[in-house]
Amino acid sequence: MIDFDFGGLSISFTTAAMLVCISDLVFTGIQNRMWKKQNVLFVIILVVVALNSACNSITALFHPYVNLSDLAKYLSETSRYFYFVVHTALAPLVFFYVARVCGISLKIIPLRRYALLALFILSEILVIINPFTKWVYYVDENYEFHRNTGEIVIYAVAAFFLILSLVLLFNSWKGMNSKRRLGVVLFSSIAISGVLIQMLSKDIKVELFAEAIGLTGLMIIIENEDDRIDPVTGVYNRQALVTDLRSFVYNRNPIQILCVRITTPDLLFKRPGADNNEIVEEAVSAYLKTVVKKYNIYRVGSKNFVLVFFEQDNKHAIQVAEKISSRFDKPWKLSDSIVLLTVAIQVTGIPGRINTVEDALYMFESNPPANNNKRIFVDADLDYLYRRVKVENSVIHALAEGRFEVYYQPTYTINDRKLHGAEALIRMHDDEMGMIFPDEFIPIAEETGIIDAIDDFVLLEVCKLVKNEKLEHTSMDCININLSMLQCMKPDFVEHISGIVEESGVSKNFINFEITESIAADSYNILSRVVSQLRDEGFRVSMDDYGTGYSNMKALFSMDLDVVKIDKSILWEAEKSELGGIILRNSIQMIHQMNREILVEGVETEDHIKLLEPLKIHYLQGYFFSKPVPRDKFLEIVRNNG
Repeated sequence: MIDFDFGGLSISFTTAAMLVCISDLVFTGIQNRMWKKQNVLFVIILVVVALNSACNSITALFHPYVNLSDLAKYLSETSRYFYFVVHTALAPLVFFYVARVCGISLKIIPLRRYALLALFILSEILVIINPFTKWVYYVDENYEFHRNTGEIVIYAVAAFFLILSLVLLFNSWKGMNSKRRLGVVLFSSIAISGVLIQMLSKDIKVELFAEAIGLTGLMIIIENEDDRIDPVTGVYNRQALVTDLRSFVYNRNPIQILCVRITTPDLLFKRPGADNNEIVEEAVSAYLKTVVKKYNIYRVGSKNFVLVFFEQDNKHAIQVAEKISSRFDKPWKLSDSIVLLTVAIQVTGIPGRINTVEDALYMFESNPPANNNKRIFVDADLDYLYRRVKVENSVIHALAEGRFEVYYQPTYTINDRKLHGAEALIRMHDDEMGMIFPDEFIPIAEETGIIDAIDDFVLLEVCKLVKNEKLEHTSMDCININLSMLQCMKPDFVEHISGIVEESGVSKNFINFEITESIAADSYNILSRVVSQLRDEGFRVSMDDYGTGYSNMKALFSMDLDVVKIDKSILWEAEKSELGGIILRNSIQMIHQMNREILVEGVETEDHIKLLEPLKIHYLQGYFFSKPVPRDKFLEIVRNNG
């Protein structure tokens, strides 16, 4: 019969557990993972298990010699005592750690929190005073260890905390991602297996080793947050925010949210190896880390950060927003440049005006109103989000429910003021909101992917009108249709729209596609190719809104344009000031030199026409002649003009 040395095996297990915990502590320190209370609790648990293992090893090592040496007796008794003191804290610490992992803040239920702390302290007191009371355990005159009634209480408290941990896990299961679920299941399974083995064979002290292995699994799966960190700024990324928000919303923990959006357009500086947005994000995130804890910051998009505050009120969030806003009154040093940045900060709470993760993400992705001079949007300032939600829902169902309508604004020749053509303009009707204009719903349509269907709708409606009403046989030369950049970016765009027009039986020369100056400036190569293809197919092409953006002279001179449309702001400024007049005259002279026809928008008075007549432009458009009108009203205008 083999005489197995259980004592030696127990020392091996406990020593191995201690070494595993020490290795985990070293690795955690090297990784600098001490951001949050969750991380601190995890380190404390590692220390507790390591101390437990050391105490168990010392007790097992010196117990055989207690009859031979007072020192062995003292070390054995002392290590056993410290084992109980430290081990009693393990189950409560696991509970508080699980609460953090599940996203549950016990501060929102103070009475329950204090009751749990009192229970934890009571069990510790029982152990601490045990040398005097012997309530938990005692050692007889033969140095044999005996359990007492107090140990039952301690185990009951530990069982209570572990059951609470399981309840938290069960209740929060849907609020955790699969990675965290795997982590807690792994830790629990290994730890419980060790407890069961030790219950079946008390001589094999494998419980602590199992706990150490389980903690290593937690460290790898939960405490390791490399996949949650944004590589550019070092703060949390968007996926981390989604995971954390779901957890806190699911567990009904109130939080305050700040969305810090850098609204400055792309800047004209460059650092080797980084784009401009990254340079801005690095500088802003570095500042935000001086205002709040690193673990409160998430980068959710280009030049867009979210700050999340747990266990804070709205007043605190607004104070932080005001502090951040004041920083943007000062210039920023970015690369080798000094620039001013603009910012918009949205402040809200969950629960409150926003109650779901989806609503929060919607807010983060929604730009504040461009015509609003505010920096901080809070409470009623966020009503634009509800308007945007309504508009988006309306846009999604607009085509199927017939809410879109094409309006037409006539254009006229300047010499005889005869009808020249018209610009097709999309409008949307909603039973609740009334008329919705393109500057509100077109950006939403582009984001939701509905813009292609809307563009096709406008082109089809124009083609039907031209064909059915025989507009090609009137004095009109063309109908203008606006192009979106998203259309032009598609490789089969020209073939697609050419097929629509050909199938309708309308002459391509009667369709004049308009591109905007700002688009041409940003994407000259793409649009130059598109314009050439459109012209080859027989379409006309105009540049719209000239004078509103950073003009790309190369685009103006090189693209095969039929007409350049001067924006109304140029005309209106020319009426107000001499400088405005100089800009108008020089713009027109330059376009004449390019041999392009000229249309001026925004003509509202007879004085406007008199101002333009000497400049030899070709066409006029504006309220002086007509506002954009529905189809039937436009046909009346066509008939009245012969």
